[in-house]
Amino acid sequence: MINIKRIGIYRNNNSKCESIKKVLEDKLLENDFEIVDDNPDLAIAIGGDGSFLRMIKKYNFNTNIYYVGINAGTLGFLQEIKPDEIDEFILKLKQNLYKLEYLGIQETEVIADSISSKFYSLNEILVRDKNLNTTILNIKINGELLERYVGDGILISTSIGSTAYNLSFGGAIVYSNIHTLQITPIAPLNNKAYRNLLNSIIIPEDRKIEIKPEKGKESLIVSIDGENNIYDDVSKIITKVNDKKIICLRMNEYDYTKVINDKFIN
Repeated sequence: MINIKRIGIYRNNNSKCESIKKVLEDKLLENDFEIVDDNPDLAIAIGGDGSFLRMIKKYNFNTNIYYVGINAGTLGFLQEIKPDEIDEFILKLKQNLYKLEYLGIQETEVIADSISSKFYSLNEILVRDKNLNTTILNIKINGELLERYVGDGILISTSIGSTAYNLSFGGAIVYSNIHTLQITPIAPLNNKAYRNLLNSIIIPEDRKIEIKPEKGKESLIVSIDGENNIYDDVSKIITKVNDKKIICLRMNEYDYTKVINDKFIN
């Protein structure tokens, strides 16, 4: 564990988050922490899950920073701390009463018109036809053909992203400390002409997933953690779990089973 002194704060742009930020800053300064913009020891997101994702992106997926969230949104699956728990959180921070959880980073390479673009994501990537038509994609895992997919699109999520968009399409919840990728079909065709896997498949972290349009090249939407990018003449998309991991700060009583129950059941 590092000695946490320098704190970076990222918030949603609304009055509720601004109010929470002011309270948090005052209490951190009272307890001899520094508030900084660059190179923090700990980065805190105030808002919903989108704020947490944008914070990670702001710090360029820096694996030398600890990350935590204060939930000022709705579900807040990535945001562990409640606004009324700030005093308790700071006390535990001073006393080092926390644990660390390592989250897998998804690394994706899009090869379009012979140009390679690389992206990182914490939740997922989504691949669809540019005009939202049915698309045909050959999907390979470590070079072996998994399926010739025909349908609306393919979602590939990380373990922490399994509770996000993936869940809406009937994918499985995966414990966040298991670093996997999950392939979830979106409206796959299943008839005499086309046979597709109808359920998700979970891939170990040492596997590489390759997606190739059957036509050779195709115009596709590639959504990275909800940010849509349009590419023409896509020949290949490669995605995998990066060797590096994001480090999340968790309170000692944090338990993923409890989080699932709290967010989805109670």
